Amino acid sequence: MDLSFLFFVSSGLFLGWSLGANDAANIFGTAVGSRMLRFSTAALVCSVFVVLGAVIDGAGAARTLGSLGGINEIAGAFATALAAALSVFMLVRMGLTASTTQAIVGAIVGWNLFTGSVTDTNTLLKILATWVLCPLLAGLFAVLLSKAVESCLSRFRPHLLRQDALTRLALILTGAFGAYTLGANNIANVMGVFTTVSPFLDLDVSGLLFSATQQLFLLGSLAIAVGIYTYSKRVMLTVGCKLLQVSPVSAWIIVVAHSLVLFLFASQALERQLIDWGLPPIPLVPVSSTQAVVGAVVGIGLLRGGHSVNWRLVGRIGCGWVSTPVVAALICMLCLFVLQDLLHLSVARPQHFVISEPALKRLKAQGLDTTTLKMLVDSEYGSAQQLIASAQSQQALDNDDQQKLIHFSLRSDFVLDHDRIGRLDREWFSRKQWLALNEAIGQRFEYRWQLEEALASRTEAWRLKPDLPGNKHFNQDLQQKLAHLYRTFEH
Repeated sequence: MDLSFLFFVSSGLFLGWSLGANDAANIFGTAVGSRMLRFSTAALVCSVFVVLGAVIDGAGAARTLGSLGGINEIAGAFATALAAALSVFMLVRMGLTASTTQAIVGAIVGWNLFTGSVTDTNTLLKILATWVLCPLLAGLFAVLLSKAVESCLSRFRPHLLRQDALTRLALILTGAFGAYTLGANNIANVMGVFTTVSPFLDLDVSGLLFSATQQLFLLGSLAIAVGIYTYSKRVMLTVGCKLLQVSPVSAWIIVVAHSLVLFLFASQALERQLIDWGLPPIPLVPVSSTQAVVGAVVGIGLLRGGHSVNWRLVGRIGCGWVSTPVVAALICMLCLFVLQDLLHLSVARPQHFVISEPALKRLKAQGLDTTTLKMLVDSEYGSAQQLIASAQSQQALDNDDQQKLIHFSLRSDFVLDHDRIGRLDREWFSRKQWLALNEAIGQRFEYRWQLEEALASRTEAWRLKPDLPGNKHFNQDLQQKLAHLYRTFEH
């Protein structure tokens, strides 16, 4: 492994440390603040299960962030993670909770703006929607759970000592689940931008596959654990004591509500079930655990009448949520400027967009009106923004049409080499898909759609299915896999 990678990945480790310092409060802040658990116990349980969640189930959330911005150089990934970490760290230093999800999203958008890449507005809007839904759902769950627990306690009337012991056990078990979910959902914020530039290769440890992505996420999750032990106590007290004084039972309710929200936005099984029922699926995106826990705390406070909530602190936390992505984007662009223009490092691979005749035919087959686009055939553009601006001067394009135009006109060098295939998470692909990838080793392509066609010609497992409700999940998953391949194999 190139030792320079350790330097560049240090910004991701810093972000992981910041996440641990901040987000452990979302799981055990109310338990520690209500004196039901000691900080040392909470930190140990949280650290162990965050690592397990990141390594076992962390790969999925990283793919959604990848579709927001295709960071393809190690220096660009370094700047993006550093910007997110600095914005989170500043709020943590103030004793406030900050959202690593908002920070990394803002930093990725900053990278897009600096490099001339076009942000996928559909993905961005989906993520922004979760920033509104997340605290609302957590507050609703907290109120419903509080009513249910109150009814059970009034009916069974357990002895106070027994109730206290059960509450402590419930806080530990629920906190373990919450920590596991946090690791699975939020490790993407820490290491997601490094997945396509990582030098790690798959390892076979006594017959057990330890993928390149899992190795990267193990590194990031250990940084989270260090952050939990070294700096999370202060923020735990902010959430657990200063925002609202809570009882031990209320502390457990808040942890459950928080964990349920993270589960909803991470469960592929639930997504498939909603699709089968003909209902709109919940977007599978990394969500802000900070917003979830604050929403749950405020929900409990409103159930009590709202008088005991520290609304001034709520307002300060809300201002932090609004400012975090903006600050992260600005810091990211400043870091990219320093790296590229002062230190002369490559923060993004040069891109060339050419609307060739074959590409025009495929755009037409996708339902795009290509009448006026014929005037742009064989014209070359140095960025996606230049391409879209030129095309928009000929005809109006919605977001979907813009993404299709970018996809079919990006001319690059896509090579399926053995080392880069070794960086892929093998468990994500079906057996047929993996065999087709290995059969194509050594092939070189000029356009993304040529790579698609080469794989689809080998097996139906790489072909989109008819646009029917039962096929929606398969098609979404396949498109995510293809997008990941583009970022991985582009030279």
